[in-house]
Amino acid sequence: MSHRLIYLFAVILPFSVITILALMDVGYIGVLKPHFQTWGGGQVFMDLVILALLSCIWMVYDSKKQGLPVWPFLLITLVVGAFGPLLYLVVREFRPDPLALRN
Repeated sequence: MSHRLIYLFAVILPFSVITILALMDVGYIGVLKPHFQTWGGGQVFMDLVILALLSCIWMVYDSKKQGLPVWPFLLITLVVGAFGPLLYLVVREFRPDPLALRN
């Protein structure tokens, strides 16, 4: 297992636990609700939306080079946020390097 995969799983596992606990505690709407109650919450929400959109743009661009279907990861990003790009990076690690195959 590569170092990158270890780092990715070190991020994904605790993030998954926190996400599950949050959803069990307040539900999907409850997670979003605080972002619409203050300007600070709105700023954080917009920041996350911008990062998600930039991640989607990067995944579309990178998936062409990697030969990966991007739509599942875009859908995951739209529904559950950061899990989309994180899972894309995991799947990407299991694919052979397209540049190495050309040589």
